[in-house]
Amino acid sequence: MNAIINARIYDYVTYIENGYLVYDDKIVEVGDMKNFKNNGYDKVEDFGGDLLMPTFVCAHSHIYSIFARGLILPFNPKNFQDILDQMWWKLDAELVNKETYYSAICAGEEFLLNGVTSVIDHHASGEILGSLKELRKAFVGPLKMRGIFCFETSDRYDVKACLKENSSFAKKYPGEGLFGMHASMSISDKTLKSIAKVQNGVPVHVHVSESEMDEEDSYAKYGKSIIERFDEAGILIPNSLIVHGVHLKDEELDIIAKNKCYMVVNTTSNMNNAVGLPFVKNYIDHNIPVMVGNDGLNSNMASEYMNVLFSGHVRAGSPTALGVGDVQKMIRNSYKYVGDRLGVKLGEFKSGYEADFMRVQYTPFTKMDETNALGHIVFGLFPNFKPSDVYTYGKKRVKNYKITSKSLVNQVIEARKYADNLWAKVKGGK
Repeated sequence: MNAIINARIYDYVTYIENGYLVYDDKIVEVGDMKNFKNNGYDKVEDFGGDLLMPTFVCAHSHIYSIFARGLILPFNPKNFQDILDQMWWKLDAELVNKETYYSAICAGEEFLLNGVTSVIDHHASGEILGSLKELRKAFVGPLKMRGIFCFETSDRYDVKACLKENSSFAKKYPGEGLFGMHASMSISDKTLKSIAKVQNGVPVHVHVSESEMDEEDSYAKYGKSIIERFDEAGILIPNSLIVHGVHLKDEELDIIAKNKCYMVVNTTSNMNNAVGLPFVKNYIDHNIPVMVGNDGLNSNMASEYMNVLFSGHVRAGSPTALGVGDVQKMIRNSYKYVGDRLGVKLGEFKSGYEADFMRVQYTPFTKMDETNALGHIVFGLFPNFKPSDVYTYGKKRVKNYKITSKSLVNQVIEARKYADNLWAKVKGGK
């Protein structure tokens, strides 16, 4: 059993100015330093006033997209569909399972360095069967992270294989699987009915209304909105993840709330793709729990939360439309969601919670206490966020800004040849 002493402790609920934490793979005890007793712990680490915080959750990612960095292809998109056609669908169509595994190794390393230790991933690849197992193998093996996975069912793939991959993985690893769907515009009524038949109580994870084209396609083909279409098919069960939601109407939000689904916003990606900004205040006003993802773009969740906050002001036309309390709620929603799915307790420093936490160097220039700690975190820490040490399962995975596992570092180096091979295929060389 180990102990951390002389730490500022904050978990988005409770702030301790000078505290201690006792842990093994789970948190055993937390309190004020005046009550600390050294009971012969295996290791006592003095934080010297540094912050001790829970690690982050990324609630929507595309892990394989890390292999797109630096890839040069003919690219002149006029709309969102062109972005898919000219970049992402070319890349993911060539992915095989070995490349999927190594993309997870690389993305996971970067997540760890940014204090992200739980990820909900939305996968796509040319090799479908067994792909989710490869992602999981990387997460539970070298990365020692927590993951929830799905494959994006789409008519551009072998639909039967997509259904089988989602179903078999969710059955084998209960809680770790969701039922993946790409988006309404790439899912026919026939495919939608097939999903409903085999869903078997597994929540869906689906892009919805990321661009106006998605909504326009639904009205043109089916005479109804995306959410109405999905609701009538019976697939919007509780804990389903509605991702993006940039162009959703109030009546669609009412359906999402009725079905107890979550909204996952990806503001940075939305800005990059010029599809618009999510109306986060409106989602909250409709009593929809909101979480935040990176859409595969940026592994620093602190910056993602800042972008959600600031763009939320722009979208609502008010500098008070969202506050730091809303950011707090989104962060806590992600702990609850992943914790409930995986059957663990995340995100608080209490006995029995998982020992997933990080050390962050931060010197407050003004008073920091339980009344304003959240403001310090969002406006003082998040703009320059970089944890020095990151722990999962009570073990240090990042020490002094570097990965501790030599095996993981070696696998990251090994991954480069798989990325090279993928690029050659995408460019037509293999």
